[in-house]
Amino acid sequence: MSSNRVKPSSPAIEDLKQCLEYTGQHSKLVESFISALRYRLLTAGASTNDILHQYVSTIKALRTIDSAGVFLEAVGEPIREYLRGRKDTIKCIVTMLTDGTGGNSNVSGNTGDSLLEELNRDEEGQENVGLDDDFHADDKQAWINASRWEPDPVEADPLKGGRTRRKVDILGMLVSIIGSKDQLVNEYRVMLAEKLLNKSDYDIDSEIRTLELLKIHFGESSMQKCEIMLNDLIDSKRTNSNIKATINLPSQTAVDLKESMISMNNLDATIISSNFWPPIQDEHINLPASVDHLLTDYAQRFNEIKTPRKLQWKKNLGTVKLELQFEDRELQFTVAPVHAVIIMQFQHKKSWSAKDLAAAIGLPGDVLSRRINFWVNKGILTESRAADSTDHVYVLVESMIDTSKNVSNNGNNEDLMVGEDEGEGSVASVEDQIRKEMTVYEKFILGMLTNFGSMALDRIHNTLKMFCVADPSYDKSIQQLQSFLSGLVSEEKLELRDGMYLLKK
Repeated sequence: MSSNRVKPSSPAIEDLKQCLEYTGQHSKLVESFISALRYRLLTAGASTNDILHQYVSTIKALRTIDSAGVFLEAVGEPIREYLRGRKDTIKCIVTMLTDGTGGNSNVSGNTGDSLLEELNRDEEGQENVGLDDDFHADDKQAWINASRWEPDPVEADPLKGGRTRRKVDILGMLVSIIGSKDQLVNEYRVMLAEKLLNKSDYDIDSEIRTLELLKIHFGESSMQKCEIMLNDLIDSKRTNSNIKATINLPSQTAVDLKESMISMNNLDATIISSNFWPPIQDEHINLPASVDHLLTDYAQRFNEIKTPRKLQWKKNLGTVKLELQFEDRELQFTVAPVHAVIIMQFQHKKSWSAKDLAAAIGLPGDVLSRRINFWVNKGILTESRAADSTDHVYVLVESMIDTSKNVSNNGNNEDLMVGEDEGEGSVASVEDQIRKEMTVYEKFILGMLTNFGSMALDRIHNTLKMFCVADPSYDKSIQQLQSFLSGLVSEEKLELRDGMYLLKK
């Protein structure tokens, strides 16, 4: 049932279509297909990526068998209902649209690209799919539409009008799983911000192409903030070139870069318009003096060019390319700034206690112990217990007797990890953003449950929509509310019993 078998299966699908025309066993096909899906696909062992790719394959196959969309309506609903219960569905859909695989390395072909091309192919099929389309047609087109009218098949759900089946829009059906295009756009915006902040160059051609295709489907206004983010990268490239053109000219607070041994040619800055980007995760770290001087000089030159604008550095963001030289080897790494700061502390002092190192870098002890594991796992540092047994000591490994830990992943001693192993991103996730926005409704929800004892999800949702009309007005979806209430349950502020929320006793 792999999605990359759709094309080779086309003759079989055509045979099935002709078979159904003669036998009329449409209902049996639907029942059999749904049963197979629930037994083989809609299980806890199947990844969300696999389910989504199979759903896309199902849409394409059933679109060939039944252009009216009746079968797809019946077969697709169990898949959509199951995917709504998975927390990573939105993230996987956005990944399918942006990297072509949905994070599934086992999928061959250009599955993600085919999804994007769905936005750009068949112009007549990419018009807005709103229910009011017919009212915008002129009289001639309305007459043509009326003359082409056909009754819905007998298997069709009588509660759903035929106009909803006129077009089989793959991306639109994926959005229907989420419930709101705004949620998908917000998730895409976060993923785009993460990708742009971790770029070591200004090559955004693929991101621009993706955005233009998404604008066709979602409209320019929905993607305006994403467009500004990409424009920031374009402006950053130009500004960066202009600043480097002034290297031979001393700034007002010129720094002797010969002493620091770091040239401004080694620094590329991404300058963002913070009001249009998702909230950025901020983590304070103390940079080495040479790097700090370099940033100060760059900011001064920026101010001279862009007066009165000034730079505010996010020192924990970006990537750093390092070349580590030891007695018997040279290694190259591309890492997050915090990893670079940690290892640079060992340039002049080969051994550090965890407490002293945390104080020097300006990190909490628990954060340091998590971050420094990157270098311990690479065999660059060794960890041991200190004499007082309450602290740890980290020592730089100058010479490797056992080089097994330093075997490069790609054979040339270059490691391109940027700290993703810690599961921490540069940008606040959509869930974190929604959680922060909905905190203002927490007291209102707790007050409702105090008065009514217990309430169902839809009743809480409708009550918030009815009474929370002042600034900020309640504009969240029921799925976002459910996620927020689940957080309150995990914090043991609420209980969930038989679909009813009540205060934790």
